[in-house]
Amino acid sequence: MNIDNAKSQMRKGMLEYCVLLLLRRQPLYANDIIKSLKSADLIVVEGTLYPLLTRLKKDGVLSYEWRESIQGPPRKYYALTSEGQSALTSMDETWASLTRTVELLKLNSTI
Repeated sequence: MNIDNAKSQMRKGMLEYCVLLLLRRQPLYANDIIKSLKSADLIVVEGTLYPLLTRLKKDGVLSYEWRESIQGPPRKYYALTSEGQSALTSMDETWASLTRTVELLKLNSTI
């Protein structure tokens, strides 16, 4: 078993949920999303995040607006749409169920 690959796949599976969690409170600039994910030890590079943001926008889960920046050109800030809020609520429920399942398996493991 390639444990590094398994860990990578687990992180990839959580990335969408984590991005939506960050946007729950306020719209964010992509670099701020990356910084927040890195500070939470979920290492992400731009090449991973931007395609995800584009797909979520296309799916109607995110919207964006351009905001002027004092540090250069305008920046694109991403926010949850109402569909995104619903998706996040559903993901919250799924996450709670998954963590309960994993904890039960860990506690009841006979191995």
